[in-house]
Amino acid sequence: MAVQAAARPAVERRYTQPMTETRLWDRAATLPVAAGERRRPEIVALATELPSLEQLFTFMRDAELRFASLRMRIEERAFGSRGEQIVALDVALRHVGAARVTTSEPSRGTAGNYEVWISDGETVRTYSGPHRLGTQRPVRSRVRGLARDFPGTSRVYEPLTALPAETLPETFVHPAGYCQNVLASGKCWISGTDVVAGREAIVVECDHPRVIEMAADRPDFHIQISVDRADGTILRLVESIGGDITRDALVTAYQPDASLPAATFEFEFPAGTTMLY
Repeated sequence: MAVQAAARPAVERRYTQPMTETRLWDRAATLPVAAGERRRPEIVALATELPSLEQLFTFMRDAELRFASLRMRIEERAFGSRGEQIVALDVALRHVGAARVTTSEPSRGTAGNYEVWISDGETVRTYSGPHRLGTQRPVRSRVRGLARDFPGTSRVYEPLTALPAETLPETFVHPAGYCQNVLASGKCWISGTDVVAGREAIVVECDHPRVIEMAADRPDFHIQISVDRADGTILRLVESIGGDITRDALVTAYQPDASLPAATFEFEFPAGTTMLY
């Protein structure tokens, strides 16, 4: 049975701009400051009318520069052969370098049902509650030589505060690479506005992006994202195949410049933890 979009509470959406395709956007790592200078957003705020895709992607690239700290909760629903699966991701971030991501599955209860990724900008620690496994290692070094005059598509965005790679928090808070390498590779347009987590968002649609996992490499694969109009972060990501939703990741709590106590970024491995490295 097809999963209907009504699985989420209905919200009013306003369509105020005709669909427009984008040319390839390759400015994910084109930062508007010289090396060593304080980074500031290239576009401070969006105008009242809807922006072009190029303007929106550039605005999104600098999302993390618009707040000093962030508390955010993402609820991801995936629909597949095993039915609906729900994963919750709680994010706490404070510039420069301090970040924590806690992942859990509500259906499994609370006892030991969590995984933690935590970093102070120099060391990364991870812990898996179900397996009682931990790791502690230096932050992975960046690839050397990326500051050279390479084409935009060959350069990589360098975050102010890193988050775990290839995760929803990384995509939502640091959307530059996703815009350049995924959305801009398909037929992309702005379809209107929405309200997500009580915040106004701009809705972007993308048909058949070319840079995706093999399982979704189909002409009827579609992505929809909702972008926070004030900050440029992603507030919702919906993936569908043939009109059926396969993934729906929604920000349910969003607090930029949140007050985060020092204990937020403290963590001690529980007794009995097996350290892998």
